[in-house]
Amino acid sequence: MHDHSMLAPGSPGPLQLLVVVAAVTIAGAYLAASSRLRRRGDLWSRTRDASFVAGSAIVAAATAPLPVPAFTGHMGVHLGAGMVAPVLLVLARPVTLALRTLQPGPARRALVAVAHSSPVAVLTAPPVAAVLDLGGLWLLYRTGLFAVMHHDPLLGAAVHLHVFATGVLFAYAICQVDPVRHRYGLGSRALVLFLAGTAHAILAKSLYASPPPGHEVATPDLQAGALLMYYGGDLVEVVLAVVPAAEWYRRTGRDRARNIRRNAAEGPHVPPGTGADATPSGRRRAGTPGR
Repeated sequence: MHDHSMLAPGSPGPLQLLVVVAAVTIAGAYLAASSRLRRRGDLWSRTRDASFVAGSAIVAAATAPLPVPAFTGHMGVHLGAGMVAPVLLVLARPVTLALRTLQPGPARRALVAVAHSSPVAVLTAPPVAAVLDLGGLWLLYRTGLFAVMHHDPLLGAAVHLHVFATGVLFAYAICQVDPVRHRYGLGSRALVLFLAGTAHAILAKSLYASPPPGHEVATPDLQAGALLMYYGGDLVEVVLAVVPAAEWYRRTGRDRARNIRRNAAEGPHVPPGTGADATPSGRRRAGTPGR
């Protein structure tokens, strides 16, 4: 059985170890920052802690060989490291956590500058992120790249790193739960998500019919992997659709409650000239008692 970890078959052990160490270190840094925030009395959901740890664990686990057929195992890694883990990491709001824990100074200003920079704004624009993510997958599975990466460990590692990074960009662009330079509306993000989901589903169906060029796959293995890609991708895309919709619902509810409180504080508004004792001109008739 081939090694169908996040790194290509035959990858040297140090590369796999590096991914695991990086995932554990980053998760530890996140937990330390959230604990620091709570110690000073600020609120930070433990659900976000769990989300970030789970995302990091999936990335680390993606480096291990899987006891499943070759292509199906690869597709499980694709879903885990390229779709599920990015969503979990983004929902943990790591940029917001960093901004709240960093003291005012060069490091915090640098993070703000990067988050609001033009390159980041372009990369996290929903259409651009979708093209980078889905375009990379089409290039991987519908060209000879998939076959070549299985014979070149470094190329395989680079491909999987690209899949993970663009998955994070896409989740970040659709959810927009962390600070962004330009906040896109719910409608535009929903449209991009629908088109990206359609492209992902078409790619999965094409793989069900024929394997990646230059790479032989047993039919049962190919079809099982394609079905995993199809239905697993649908599930992740449903989560991505719920997140911005729920955020919009909460924001609309807060705005409505704020308007109700403001109107209650100001009291009922009576336009001039509409009092019970006023004539159509707004003046009380001479000698006529008010009603």
